[in-house]
Amino acid sequence: MTSALLLLADGRFPAGGHAHSSGLEAAVAAGRVSSLSTLESFLLGRLYTTGLVTAAFAAASHHAAAHPATSTAAAHPAAQGAAAAHLATPSGAVEGGSVPRLGDMECAAGSEVLLQLDEELEARMASPATRVASRKQGAALLRAAKMVWPGDGYGLLPQRRDGVHHAVVLGVTAAAAGLSCAEAALIACYSQVTGQASAALRLLGFSPYDIQRLLAQLAGQCDAVAMAATAHAGKDPAELPMFSSPLADISAELHATWEVRLFAS
Repeated sequence: MTSALLLLADGRFPAGGHAHSSGLEAAVAAGRVSSLSTLESFLLGRLYTTGLVTAAFAAASHHAAAHPATSTAAAHPAAQGAAAAHLATPSGAVEGGSVPRLGDMECAAGSEVLLQLDEELEARMASPATRVASRKQGAALLRAAKMVWPGDGYGLLPQRRDGVHHAVVLGVTAAAAGLSCAEAALIACYSQVTGQASAALRLLGFSPYDIQRLLAQLAGQCDAVAMAATAHAGKDPAELPMFSSPLADISAELHATWEVRLFAS
């Protein structure tokens, strides 16, 4: 474990996470979460669905940023063919008398994988409100990450005015911070439960001691989900987990229509 892991997982990291309850506010208003036991059920449900998906995409995005060449082996035979053609072409044989560096092609391949990861994650979000919230959080994280861990890896991310999905940015940020795929997945899982647990303090007035005890009880399952998610790093983006939470999607759309609310999502 490194200090960078603790820093990126800290809820005080200036990435705007405190403004989101990730569906808890809507669940509280609907009466589905009203006690510590129902909060635990809610957190577990999110961890094994949305948590696993986001953690897998964070791990895969980390792999694409840290190892762009190997990220494309199975999913992008065209990129593999381009690399082979490059190696077979003598210097000066292409127009202009120069051959692109293999490193440049690896970066292009990594960018393509990250674009596909962003698109695949978008396809797994049925709720437009959830998509918007994810991209806003991704944009906020990217702004902070560039200041804290400057690097060239962020240039591999898709260029979108509305931002890149949070899990994809998280993976690239973790790579820039020198963390591993497993640590990127763990941060995604940890943030999934701690962010909502913190929101519960404001929404339901639970004792912070009770909340911390609950989080400690969930730690083992959080670790297990992160480990399972890490196994998806380097796979074809289309093969990543696609669990969904239909009721959460409906609640997200209803929540977006509220005129008065504590959280953005």
